[in-house]
Amino acid sequence: MTLRYLSVCSGIEAATVAWHPLGWQPVAFSEIEPFPSAVLAHHYPSVPNWGDMSKFQEWPDESIDLLVGGTPCQSFSVAGLRKGLEDPRGNLMLTYLAIAQRYRPRWLVWENVPGVLSSGGGRDFGTFLGALGELGYGWAYRVLDAQWFGVAQRRRRVFVVGHLGDWQRAAAVLFERESVQRNPAPSREARQGAAGSVGGGVASGGTGVAPHIFKVRGGVEREDGSRGSTNIGKQAGKGYLGSEERAFTLAAAQDQFVAQPVYGTDCYNGAITGDVAATLGTPGSSVNASGPTVMQPVATAMQVRRLTPVECERLQGFPDNYTNIPWRKKPEAPDGPRYKALGNSMAVPCMAWIGKRIAEVDRGD
Repeated sequence: MTLRYLSVCSGIEAATVAWHPLGWQPVAFSEIEPFPSAVLAHHYPSVPNWGDMSKFQEWPDESIDLLVGGTPCQSFSVAGLRKGLEDPRGNLMLTYLAIAQRYRPRWLVWENVPGVLSSGGGRDFGTFLGALGELGYGWAYRVLDAQWFGVAQRRRRVFVVGHLGDWQRAAAVLFERESVQRNPAPSREARQGAAGSVGGGVASGGTGVAPHIFKVRGGVEREDGSRGSTNIGKQAGKGYLGSEERAFTLAAAQDQFVAQPVYGTDCYNGAITGDVAATLGTPGSSVNASGPTVMQPVATAMQVRRLTPVECERLQGFPDNYTNIPWRKKPEAPDGPRYKALGNSMAVPCMAWIGKRIAEVDRGD
């Protein structure tokens, strides 16, 4: 079934790159930054960019099946939700909810950094989930790490999936069936190696308060249909993800080849930060201070070099040179705006996995 979706805080559209193979159709984008907007216009000239999402009341009426976006997490109270939805300017999380209220898509996908779980002592995220319930959406959330989906970086993000009136469908997207049935399969002993933490929960619409936080056993589906094993710990409210394999290290063209293993580095002082390439950052983070870098072992010395924009595109799962568009009367874009746009983007493989799961649930698989 073809889904029609509206994307807000669109950036360079990881969702559309991920969901194009599914045959889904973007109704419109909502992006105000000049360079990402130019990338959207270059790749998707037939899809309108409705611009500032705070002006959603001026947008045309459309029938959409899914709303997707990642907004800043800002404080608001569920008690004041209905009044807040009348004029949500200045709080993009409320604006996202108001857009959902106006268009009433049956599916929602919302993404944010893991810090959202502790913002305001957890109250900010809790009120967002509660607001989804107030609007009639059942929801589930889970932390996914891009390194377990085939890219060479640690990038943990919180994903919330909502379904109008049905938390079980939302949970079926993010969790395996036995976990949703509250009968998780026994986990195997955790393996050594890099691990990304995973936590999640589900709730019905109405109250928006999770009756339980489920510990789940997950898995990552590979391109050949097989699944990578994962293990979830037994600590209440969260777990620890382990895997039998790591994503392959990127190999750039010719003289820019990066040898395995690749070490994440801090751009300020070159200090090693991890055994997987450093996550692409947003403006102000160390990985973008002088451009994302990697450290590679060469004989007995270490050499530090800057990641190329193409490597950053691969780290996020985009096609090579996806962001290399004509820009400001020049045939190619400079590195700076490409780094920034890629650092702000969602990881394509994670969005592809979520889209595939939504498609399966939507058709009743």
